[in-house]
Amino acid sequence: MANTTHPAPYDLHPSVAHVQAILANFKAKTGHTLEEWVALLRREQPADPKGWLKARGLGTNQAGFVLQRAGAAPGHAFDDTPEGYLAAAPGHVAKQYGGKKAPLRPLFEQLVALARGLGTEVKVCPCETLVPFYRKHVFAEVKPFVSRLDLGLALGDPKGVQDPSGGLKDTGGFARKDRITHKLEVTSEADLKIALPWLKRAYEGDAD
Repeated sequence: MANTTHPAPYDLHPSVAHVQAILANFKAKTGHTLEEWVALLRREQPADPKGWLKARGLGTNQAGFVLQRAGAAPGHAFDDTPEGYLAAAPGHVAKQYGGKKAPLRPLFEQLVALARGLGTEVKVCPCETLVPFYRKHVFAEVKPFVSRLDLGLALGDPKGVQDPSGGLKDTGGFARKDRITHKLEVTSEADLKIALPWLKRAYEGDAD
């Protein structure tokens, strides 16, 4: 395994860069900057703000950003600057593991350490309800429930995945063309030992 030392607790989610690219091209694509559209929306106060924006040529994502900045729609974890996302990421994790889920936080941290140990390319990028692990793409994700963690894994076609123990579950993701195709329920450190080979397989399968 590679050195697990990492200079920061979390990494920049790939979606942040995608959002920033959309925002940077707003005027070129729509004729106005994001701020100008917000000002227009507030001035006109249409009964159907989203429909009003789309009727003026904005795409779904573009209209969504305007609505969020205008306070007409909730924001999203990725609709921020890179610095803003990284500042907010620890709070996403803290919220996920608050209250009754707090006892699961040590298991989550151990899963993060296992993932980091797979190689220097691993990125841990919290969302609001789960934490994905990336290499080239998302290869695993962790979502907490009251009594367990669900470790989602990108293992590909279930026909090529054999688990005699029966602990690995087919999520149906392969048929839906989702990245995450399987999951393991993690409730103890013993489950981490079971999870590691599958986590490694998912990581190595995302090399290209």
